Amino acid sequence: MSFLLDILSGVLANTISDTSYIPTKQGTLYLSIIRDLFDLSIVAYKTSTRQSIKLVLDTVRLALEKEEVTAELQLHSDQGFQYASQSYFALTTQYGITPSMSRRANPYDNAMAENFFSILKSECIRLYKPETILQAQTLIDEYIAFYNHERIQLNTKAIPHRKADTILSDMI
Repeated sequence: MSFLLDILSGVLANTISDTSYIPTKQGTLYLSIIRDLFDLSIVAYKTSTRQSIKLVLDTVRLALEKEEVTAELQLHSDQGFQYASQSYFALTTQYGITPSMSRRANPYDNAMAENFFSILKSECIRLYKPETILQAQTLIDEYIAFYNHERIQLNTKAIPHRKADTILSDMI
């Protein structure tokens, strides 16, 4: 019941993280996300022209600044170099986050993060084909705002940030 109360109160409990890349004519923009596994919203994201440990650490810090988290927050990821680094484990330990990693050679463990990247690329990036890093950044900013606040999720028929309210009203 505590888990359900955390969800309904908007407290972050189970998340997934990954990075992807957005190609442009000017170069590659890397995108790091943290996705809430309950409402499928993008809790935090950061971009950089370099795929680095700092990109992932900054994304985790941003999520913790923006969201209230449970004492049992789990953050799942693949076994990428950023998530296997000592800096990542030190940061998760510092904030009391339980890191969880995919099994070796099993991409299905991180499917919910990959799912978002696929949606972003098919509904936005491939349609608009950004030529510059700035254009790609702007598209990502606008799309994630749309995704979190307007786009209806096909599996739940709800908008991510409104799901807890919808569930709560259905229970009453």
